[in-house]
Amino acid sequence: MDTATGDIRAVEFTSSDQGDSPVLPHLLDQIPPDEQIGTVTGDGAFDTRRCRTAIHDRGGTTIIPIRKNGRRWKENCPAARARNDILRATLRLGRAIWKRWSGYHVRSRIEARMRCLKAFGERIASRDPDRQTAEIQIRVVLMNRFNALGTAEIERVA
Repeated sequence: MDTATGDIRAVEFTSSDQGDSPVLPHLLDQIPPDEQIGTVTGDGAFDTRRCRTAIHDRGGTTIIPIRKNGRRWKENCPAARARNDILRATLRLGRAIWKRWSGYHVRSRIEARMRCLKAFGERIASRDPDRQTAEIQIRVVLMNRFNALGTAEIERVA
């Protein structure tokens, strides 16, 4: 999700038996390579080498908390060094202060947008996987359009 506009930028349709973290590189691939990725926010499920490396390779900053039982990683790649810095900050400052300092609260806006997506209906009407993907993409386009219509344009008068 683009936090400046509130638009959903990438969608990946998966079955219920697949986890979240393997899908992240595919989500990043949906954003054109010439567009810069500022930050990527996720929960502890995305605290994996694969996710952090994919974000780092695209030039983004990770705002992903370390898992509760997280240990220090071997610093054999830049993504591991960045993660170890987050681990040190979390241990020194505490988890709550790190979340406030890093801007992790943005994740709640993303969760609210997902709740809006579910307002179109909990179930997907189509049975064919290709049609299910198209149905989700149509919902996302509608949400982005509704968001654009409902966003106020503010002009400075004086």
